Amino acid sequence: MTAFALVGCGRIAKRHADLLAGGQVAGATLAAVAEIKDERRTAFSREYGVPGFADYHDMMETLGDRIDVVSVLTESGNHARHTIDLARYGKHILVEKPMALTPADAEAMIQACDIANVKLFVVKQNRFNLPVIRLRQAIEAGRFGKIVIGTVRVRWSRPQAYYDQDPWRGTLAMDGGVFANQASHHVDLLEWLLGEPDSVFAKARTALVDIEAEDTGVALISFASGAIGVVEATTATRPKDLEGSISILGERGTVEIGGFAVNEMKIWNFVDQGPEDEAILRECREMPPDVYGFGHKHYLSNVVDCIQHNGRALVDGLEGYKSLVLLSAIYESIAQEQEVRLRFRPRVSRLGLCGAALPAAGVSSK
Repeated sequence: MTAFALVGCGRIAKRHADLLAGGQVAGATLAAVAEIKDERRTAFSREYGVPGFADYHDMMETLGDRIDVVSVLTESGNHARHTIDLARYGKHILVEKPMALTPADAEAMIQACDIANVKLFVVKQNRFNLPVIRLRQAIEAGRFGKIVIGTVRVRWSRPQAYYDQDPWRGTLAMDGGVFANQASHHVDLLEWLLGEPDSVFAKARTALVDIEAEDTGVALISFASGAIGVVEATTATRPKDLEGSISILGERGTVEIGGFAVNEMKIWNFVDQGPEDEAILRECREMPPDVYGFGHKHYLSNVVDCIQHNGRALVDGLEGYKSLVLLSAIYESIAQEQEVRLRFRPRVSRLGLCGAALPAAGVSSK
């Protein structure tokens, strides 16, 4: 049995705890939680029947021999500090998206885990959605021919009350805006499917809420393959979430996956139709109840397989780093108000910088 400990008991932590403590991930269990806020820690400890600690060092020193994976679910701006701090205990690390807010921090996380000889997993659960898997297989099989354009759309709703839950939400130092938080999964999907990006030009604004970062933005990405990528992202949809979607258009086919969380196959159309196509369209129309979708369960199962059977991690630290570099380039382009090449170091963007250090156990980032 692979035992997980959660660091941070906020919004996304409940998703992890429900799956781990509820027996929904074969071979996995929830062993403990760490959270600096007394009310959150007590609530999680009671609901899931596990010990709660105000400090993750106390947790590791007390229960370290019973823990296999530490899940870092704190605010994004503290992911690097907490990961590097926890790697010393020799336990595998799982970190929610984005793995960090700067490429330099991500590099330090990878190095710390390499030195400690532990695995680093970065949560990108949408890669495990069945429609996304089928889309990836079609690309690898060459069914699209030359890919022309890929588009992701994140049209979600986050009112002011969402950002007012914690003082770090919507700040450039600890969270970023819709690109770094809500759309980071979709940026990752676009790069995973279309390959190496060359440059990006992005624009953003803060339209409907009072935060430092953006709630609305668009990005135009040029890929080495010649394909164009478009990211449309907003949390200013009202009154409720509309979609999280991706479409790929090529010379020999078109696929669009929609729904709240890239879970519903809407279009699966190729010049050369195969006997399996009707079944694929039929099997990939399951709608999730919320924007989290169904991918976390499959993602955590992959983590357990990697640990118990030395399997391959679909999203390790290096994979998480790739999409973070693209994300960082988007913010640099917004700050410079011009196109940015991908082989760059942030010069103007303030994403992940100038943040006041928060207490070690932190709070949840999602």
